[in-house]
Amino acid sequence: MANLSDLLGGAVSNVEDVETVTSSSSDPAVDTNPTATGHLWINTTSGEVYVCTDATSGSNVWTNVGDGADAVEPDYAWGERGLWAGGNGNNVTVQRIDYVTISSTGNASTFGNYSPYPAKYNVGGLSGSSRGLFYGGEGGGATNDIQYITFSSTSNSTFFGDMVTAGYAKAGLSDVTRGIICGDNSSSYSNVMQYVTISSTGNTTDFGDLTVGRFHMDGVNDLTRGVIMGGEASGGSESDRMDFVTIASTGNASTFGSLYTGQRMVGCVSSSTRGVLAGGVSSSTTTNIIQYITIASTGNSSDFGDLHVADYSRSGNENGTRGLFGGGNGVQSVGLSQIDYITIASTGNAADFGDLTIGRGGTGSCSGD
Repeated sequence: MANLSDLLGGAVSNVEDVETVTSSSSDPAVDTNPTATGHLWINTTSGEVYVCTDATSGSNVWTNVGDGADAVEPDYAWGERGLWAGGNGNNVTVQRIDYVTISSTGNASTFGNYSPYPAKYNVGGLSGSSRGLFYGGEGGGATNDIQYITFSSTSNSTFFGDMVTAGYAKAGLSDVTRGIICGDNSSSYSNVMQYVTISSTGNTTDFGDLTVGRFHMDGVNDLTRGVIMGGEASGGSESDRMDFVTIASTGNASTFGSLYTGQRMVGCVSSSTRGVLAGGVSSSTTTNIIQYITIASTGNSSDFGDLHVADYSRSGNENGTRGLFGGGNGVQSVGLSQIDYITIASTGNAADFGDLTIGRGGTGSCSGD
């Protein structure tokens, strides 16, 4: 006979660890908030039993302990297919969208084209679980259009809607429902944040304001909170500021903490707990520094490790476990094709993943299934 620890998948080892038992005619949900990890839930209709293995309010994980359906857990926006769109290097701007399978290594393949004409760089990207959005960019003038792709099929991007103002080098945040576009390259270093519903097409709506206007920053998020990291602020200075917002609500950003060195033209990836920033320009010098934060708590960043090569304008995507940083621009704006990868939950230097089809920086990036 199996013991209790085997039955509950190691979530609890003694009956005393089962905090509370709930009997219900339905399954629990991610927003069914228990008193603590170890809460047992019995579905009296199906006979299936769940134990709470992660008690995070609004994003709980309920593990099925029998032979029934899959566990009840949050649906994160990232997935196995990582994309990079647009970008430029070696004085050439391209419309190409590249893709890779994040859990493997190897060179990228062509997905399609980022459709605005002429080709754009300093593009932004964000995603839901099945749809990715690319927005803005410069090259023949800044654009205010938003384009989208469906991750499961390779094709050119399709028009989604318009941003409030034309611009480039904006940060993106998203959960599975909402995407937030932050900052602007305007002469006044705009602090505007705007949002869209990812599953439907249409123009952006005002969300609120950053604590300080800036651009050339990037964003990380879990299902609840988004953090905007670094950037270029008024006067061209490299910002060490981090702001945060609650994605599901609207309102102005609050101060999260500080990077240990100010950086602009950065790339970021995130997991359900950790946000990671890499590369960029710091004190007017191109850097290979990687920093990280814990998204759910406020505070300053910590050292993670180093990229293979110091560069700027890399773009990141992730599957929740692994983060990729692709492309970038090196000395004299030489376009780089290298893709580095990290395991987000551990610290250390990046490893080689493969190459983009064309070396370039300033791409928009996102991931999904």
